[in-house]
Amino acid sequence: MMPPELQPRSYRPFISSASAPTFSNFNGGHSPERSPNPNSSSFRGNGRSRSMGKSRFSPSSFMHNARIAIALVPCAAFLLDLGGTPVVATLTLGLMIAYILDSLNFKSGSFFGVWFSLIAAQIAFFFSSSIFSTFNSIPLSLLAAFLCAETNFLIGVWASLQFKWIQIENPSIVLALERLLFACVPFAASSLFAWATISAVGMNHASYYLMAFNCVFYWLFSIPRISSFKSKQEVGYHGGEVPDEILILGALESCFHTLNLLFFPLVFHIASHYSVMFSSAASVSDLFLLFFIPFLFQLYASTRGALWWVTKNSHQLQSIRMVNGAISLVVVVICLEVRVVFHSFGRYIQVPPPLNYLLVTITMLGGASAAGAYAVGMIGDAFSSMAFTALAVLVSAAGAIVVGFPILEFLPLPAVSGFYLARFFTKKSLSSYFTFVVLGSLMVIWFVVHNFWDLNIWLAGMSLKSFCKLILVDVVLAMVVPGLALLPSKLHFLTEVGLISHALLLSYIENRFFSYSSIYYYGLDEDVMYPSYMVIMTTFLGLALVRRLSVDQRIGPKAVWVLTCLYSSKLAMLFISSKSVVWVTAILLLAVSPPLLLYKDKSRLASKMKAWQGYAHATVVALSVWFCRETIFEALQWWNGRSPSDGLLLGFCIVLTGLACVPIVAVHFSHVLSAKRCLVLVVATGLLFMLMEPPIPLSWAYRSDLIKAARQSSDDISIYGFVAAKPTWPSWLLIAAILLTLAAVTSIIPINYMVELRAVYSVAIGIALGIYISAEYFLQAAVLHALIVITMVCASVFAVFTHFPSASSTRLLPWVFALLVALFPVTYLLEGQMRIKSILADSAFEDMVEEDYKLTTLLAIEGARTSLLGLYAAIFMLIALEIKFELASLLRDKAFEKGGKHNNQSGQSSSTNFPVKMRFMQQRRATTGPTFTIKRMAAEGAWMPAVGNVATVMCFAICLILNVSLTGGSNRAIFFLAPILLLLNQDSDLVAGFGDKQRYFPVTIVISAYLVLTSLYSIWEDIWHGNAGWGLEIGGPDWFFAVKNLALLILTFPSHILFNRFVWSYTKQTDSTPLLTLPLNLPSIIMTDEIKVKILGLLGIIYSLAQYLISRQQYITGLKYI
Repeated sequence: MMPPELQPRSYRPFISSASAPTFSNFNGGHSPERSPNPNSSSFRGNGRSRSMGKSRFSPSSFMHNARIAIALVPCAAFLLDLGGTPVVATLTLGLMIAYILDSLNFKSGSFFGVWFSLIAAQIAFFFSSSIFSTFNSIPLSLLAAFLCAETNFLIGVWASLQFKWIQIENPSIVLALERLLFACVPFAASSLFAWATISAVGMNHASYYLMAFNCVFYWLFSIPRISSFKSKQEVGYHGGEVPDEILILGALESCFHTLNLLFFPLVFHIASHYSVMFSSAASVSDLFLLFFIPFLFQLYASTRGALWWVTKNSHQLQSIRMVNGAISLVVVVICLEVRVVFHSFGRYIQVPPPLNYLLVTITMLGGASAAGAYAVGMIGDAFSSMAFTALAVLVSAAGAIVVGFPILEFLPLPAVSGFYLARFFTKKSLSSYFTFVVLGSLMVIWFVVHNFWDLNIWLAGMSLKSFCKLILVDVVLAMVVPGLALLPSKLHFLTEVGLISHALLLSYIENRFFSYSSIYYYGLDEDVMYPSYMVIMTTFLGLALVRRLSVDQRIGPKAVWVLTCLYSSKLAMLFISSKSVVWVTAILLLAVSPPLLLYKDKSRLASKMKAWQGYAHATVVALSVWFCRETIFEALQWWNGRSPSDGLLLGFCIVLTGLACVPIVAVHFSHVLSAKRCLVLVVATGLLFMLMEPPIPLSWAYRSDLIKAARQSSDDISIYGFVAAKPTWPSWLLIAAILLTLAAVTSIIPINYMVELRAVYSVAIGIALGIYISAEYFLQAAVLHALIVITMVCASVFAVFTHFPSASSTRLLPWVFALLVALFPVTYLLEGQMRIKSILADSAFEDMVEEDYKLTTLLAIEGARTSLLGLYAAIFMLIALEIKFELASLLRDKAFEKGGKHNNQSGQSSSTNFPVKMRFMQQRRATTGPTFTIKRMAAEGAWMPAVGNVATVMCFAICLILNVSLTGGSNRAIFFLAPILLLLNQDSDLVAGFGDKQRYFPVTIVISAYLVLTSLYSIWEDIWHGNAGWGLEIGGPDWFFAVKNLALLILTFPSHILFNRFVWSYTKQTDSTPLLTLPLNLPSIIMTDEIKVKILGLLGIIYSLAQYLISRQQYITGLKYI
C-alpha cells in the first residue's frame, strides 16, 4: 500500500482531522494543527510569513541527499577510476579552491568554483581516459563519453542544491534542478552500475545486472516523493492528502521511468546477443524474463504508488495488478523452469519426463501463486485460507516427489509440513511453525544425505561430509530463527543466540570456501568455488535483517552490536587473502564499536561511559590489535610487496590502536582535553614509527613462525644483492624530539609554568636534534658534531624562551642569537678543514687511487657545506617566524588593552544596553586601526624586531647562495624566495621607516633588483665567453649585442620603478601613467636575447596592469565612501 501521506482520500477508509499529518517537523519543531480557516491564529503573522504561505516555494535543506548519494557516489568513484590521476588532481585542486572561497564567505565564487572544477575534470577525463580505445565502435565510445558527461553534470546539479543562497535567490531554478535530478539519475546510475559490474565480472549476464540495478533505482526514485522545496501547507486542507503539485516527478517522468524499467534491459540484451537470441529455449526464455520480471516488480511497486500517473482509482489499480500479475507470474515461472531449474539443477530431478515438467510446474507456479496471494493480502476469509492450505500441501508433495523423496514411506511428511506452514500463515500459530521446522529439517537432512553424504570429495581443505554437517546446522538455525523471533520478549535471548550462531557458522563456511578458492584457484574463474558477489550479498542481507529486527525490538542492542561486527567482518576477505582475516576483523570491530553501538540510554540525550570503562575499552582495543599482529603483518607485506620491518609493524599497530580509540574519546570524553591530547600523542607516535622505522631490539620484537618464515626468504638478496646497512638508531632521537614537542604543545609537559622545566626541555630538544643531524647527515665530519649540537641547543633555547619568556630571558636571548650567528661562519669554515689538511699532507703520494680519493673528499666537503647552509637557513627561518608571531601577538594584546581603557573611560551607561559580543566587536573595530611605534614596544623587548630582521636577511641570503650552488641561479627561484622578506619588522635601526603599509615593498624590489642584476651578469657573461648570439656568429661586433640588450633592459625600468614606488607609498597617481609605460615592455619581450629581460618585460606589463586596477579600485571605493 502507499504511504499514508501519498494515499488518495478515497483509498483510505477514514482519517480524522486529529490524525491528519501536519508536517510539524518542517519548521524544526512542533506547530499547532493547521486549520482550513485562513483567518485562524495559525496563519497570523508578519507579511513575510503570509507571502511564504501563498508561495509554492518553501526554502529548506535538500532532504534526499542519502538517496542521491547511494546512486551518485559510486558513479563518481567509478569515473575517477576511469579518469586516473589527472582527473583526481584536477578535481582536488578545484575543490580546494572552492572550499577556500566558501570559507571566505564568497558563496557565488564557491558555487562557480565547484562547477568549473567539474568542467575541468571532465575535460581532463576526455584526454586521460581510455574510453575511445576500449570500445571498438565509435558510436559506442561517443555514447559512453556522453554518459560520463551526463553523470558529471548530475553531480554538479546535486552539489548546487546544497547552496542555500540559490534557494533564496532562485527558487524556481532549485525546483527544476531537483526535478531534473530525480528524472535523470535512474538512467545514468543504472547504466554506470551495470558498466562497472560488467568490467568486474564479465559480460555473461550483463542484461540481468542492468535489470537488477534498474529495479533498485526505480524503487529509490520513481516511487512518489515529496519535494524538499515546494510548500506543504496545502496538506492540512485535504485530510492529509498530498496534492500532485508538491511531488517531485510528474506523470511524464514517471512514464519514462516505467518504459526504461520494462524495455531497456530487453533492448540491451537484444543488441548484445542478437546473433544467438533464438538459438535455444534458454535464450528465448531470457527475452521473456528480462521483460516480465521488471513487469512483476512494477506491479509490486504500484502498491507504493508507482502507477499514480495511470489512475488513482484503487479498484482499477487492484484489477490491473491481479490480471497482469497472474499472466506475468505464469510466464516467469515457465521461463525459470527452462532457464534455471532444468538447465542447472536437472541432475537432482528424479522424475522422468514428461511427469517432471508437470510436477516442477505445479511446485513453482503453485508456490509463487500462494506467495503472491499472501503478499497482496488476498488470504483473509475461510475459503481463501482453505485454498491456500490445500495449495501449500500440493506444492510440498509435488516438490518432494521431484527431488526423489520416497513416495510410499515418507510422502505424508512433506504434505504435513506444508499443512503446518500454511496453518502458521493463516492462524499465526507458533506451534505450527515449529512443527514445520522439525519436518522441514528432516526433509533437508534426507536430501543432503541422499545426494552428498557418501561422496569422497575434499573442498577447501575439508571433506564434503564435514561441510554437509556445517551446512545442515546452518540451515536448521535459519529455519528456527523466524519462529524464535515471534516468541514473547522474555525469550528474545533465544533469537539472539540463534542469530549469532548462524552468523558464526555462515562466516566460517564462507571464509573456508572463499579463502581457499582464492589461494588454490587464483586466476581460474571456472574453478572458483564461492564468488565474491555471494559474500557481498549475504553480508548486506544479514545487516538488513539485523536492522529490521532491531527496529521491531526483537533483539537487544548487544546482539545488534555482535551481529553487525560479524557480518561486516566478512567483507575483509574480499581485500586480504588470509585464512584468519575474518576473525581478526571481527575481534577488532567488537573492540572498537562498543562506544558507538552500546551505551545508548533513551532516558538521556547522550549516555556517557565512566572513566574506568574508557580505560577498560582502550585496553581491550590495544590487546585486540596486538592479537591481530600477524594479520597486520600479512596485510603490510601484501601492500609493500616485501616483509615490513619491526618498526613499521609496531607503528601500524600503534596507529590502529589510536584510531580505534577515537570513538571512545569523540563520543564519550569529548569534554576531557587530556584524553584528546593523549590520543593525538598516540597516533603521532605510531605515524613516526611508520615513517622512521626505528630499529627494534630483538627482546621487544615479536617473531612468530609466520614472520620468521617471511623474513627468511632470499629473494631480496638474489634480486638486489647485499646492501650496506645505514645506521638507523638516530631515528629514535628524532622521534623523541618530535614527541617531546607535541607533548609540550598539548600541555602534557607543563613547560609554560616552570622555568627550570622549560630550560631542561629546550636543552634536551636541542641535544636530540643535534645528535640526530650529526649522525644522519655529517657522519664523516666528526669535528662538526660538537658545533652542530651547540647550534641546535641555541636554536631550541631561543625558540622556547621567545615563545614562553621568563624574567631574565629578554636580557639573555640576544646573546644566544649572537652566539648562533657567530657559530655559522665558524662551522662553515671548519667543515672540511681537517680533511683538506690531511689531503695536503699526503700530497707526496702520486697514486691514481689517491687522486680519486681526494676528488671524492672534496665533493663530500662541498656537499656537507651545502647541507650546513640548508640547516642554518632553516634555523634562521624558524627564528624569524617565531619573532614575527610574537610581535603580532604583542601588538594585538596592546590593541586590546587600549580598547579596554577607552571603554572604561567612556562609562558604563551606554555599554549596559549592548550585548557583550557586540561590545567586544565594537572594541575591536575601534582599536584595530592605529599601530604602535617602536618606543611603545621598548619595555617589552626592543631587540626582537632587529633580531627578526637579521634572521630574515640571513635566511634570504643563504637561500640565494643555495639557489646559485644547487640550480645555477634559477630564474624561477626568486619568486619563491622573495616572500621570505615578508617576515621583516619595523625597528629603530635597520628599517626605521618600514611599517605595515610597506610590507610588500621588499618583495617587489628584490625581485626587480635580482632580475636586473642577473640580466646584466648574463649579458656580460655572453660577451666574455663569446656566446652573444647571431651578432657574433655573423661577425658582428660585441657592442651591438650589448647595446641592444641593455637598451631593452632599460625600457623595462619605468614600469618597475613606478610600481615599486606605488607599493611603498600607495599614493594614487594618474590612471594614464602606468598605462603609458606598459608598451615600453613589449620590445623587451619580443626582441631581447636574454630570458631574464623577457621576464622583466612580462613583469612590467603585470605591474602596470596591477597598479592601474588597484588605483581604480581605490578610486571607486573612495567614491562609495563619499
